[in-house]
Amino acid sequence: MQTKQLQWTLLVVLSLIWGSSFILIKKGLLGLSPYQLGALRIIFTALFLLLIGFKSLTEIKLHQWKYIAVTALFGTFIPAFLFAIAETKVSSSICSILNSLTPLNTLWLGFLAFGLSFKRSQFIGIIIGLIGTAVLIFNGKQESSDNNYYAILVVIASVCYAINVNLIKKLLSDVKPLSITTGNFLVLLVPALLVLFSTDFISACTQPQTQHAMLFIMILGIVGTGIANICFFKLIQISSPVFASSVTYLIPIVAFFWGLLDHEMLTPFQFFGAFIILIGVYLANKK
Repeated sequence: MQTKQLQWTLLVVLSLIWGSSFILIKKGLLGLSPYQLGALRIIFTALFLLLIGFKSLTEIKLHQWKYIAVTALFGTFIPAFLFAIAETKVSSSICSILNSLTPLNTLWLGFLAFGLSFKRSQFIGIIIGLIGTAVLIFNGKQESSDNNYYAILVVIASVCYAINVNLIKKLLSDVKPLSITTGNFLVLLVPALLVLFSTDFISACTQPQTQHAMLFIMILGIVGTGIANICFFKLIQISSPVFASSVTYLIPIVAFFWGLLDHEMLTPFQFFGAFIILIGVYLANKK
């Protein structure tokens, strides 16, 4: 019974953390450029993970570091900047819903590129999810066409996440999650610093607005990535993958309520698209 309670506690905590990450990005963009935000997110997470997981790096074999670098690129580096750029034009609520496409993308990429199989219901789920995505992005005259292109960046980020999951499963299945995560951010620390200092960050960081935005991104990096990953790995260990993946359905709900508090509102057409996507995700995850 105690384990069951811990499962639900971790599920709720993860939903709150990951559902809040989109509004943190939005607040961070008030004082940072998308490139500064993405770089700082990686840097803060890297420093936190190296503090708690440095010893775990010894678990990674020398020949596995090239896989660590590739998964770092797709699983963290590219998405960190794509989300930051997208949220300059797209609401945090819409970004969270499009992010829920990750399980669908993981499924079809696993089939096409990694030889994994899936059932008929899962294939139907993929098709339904794609229809919902089209409805949500190309929602007539409710949004400008420019915003549609920025929304596609979130879809690309979810594809990157899907590539990362499949690569880890195929190439790094024998490495502990903490080792993979810490190794990812160690690899990305120098590139992130180069990106950050190629901007006007040195002069901007003295501004109160920039410092305030950095606080949001510090929370995003340490809590939204570092602590959340630890919680997620623990949840997988004490529950089933199906139960752990159910966090996918709760993240958009949390993000939606944060959006309401920040005066965001979905149109009825967007609600319909979101509903279709979640049905697709449910069917894709159905065993």
